[in-house]
Amino acid sequence: MSYAALRKFIQTHPDSASGLEEWYRKTKVADWKNLTELRQTFNSADYVGNERVVFNISGNRYRLIASVIYSIGTVFIKFIGTHTAYDAVDSSTVEHLKK
Repeated sequence: MSYAALRKFIQTHPDSASGLEEWYRKTKVADWKNLTELRQTFNSADYVGNERVVFNISGNRYRLIASVIYSIGTVFIKFIGTHTAYDAVDSSTVEHLKK
């Protein structure tokens, strides 16, 4: 998981900084084995299929979609955006952010 995608988004949406930084900090140290464990960290996270989880960021002003591969402990950010932008994508297949 790279912080570069978050940094880029924060440049255009500075009010997302604290929420994204908190998400990154918690995710970086997490060792989730399944969605139940992930929800102990982020209780509002939703599984949307295709190994994708949607996270509410900054009081639900923004959404982050990540591919969470529990077996290898890897998280790939696929999308960060406003609710309007989120509503325009298919959360189970979006590929806006690639490593």
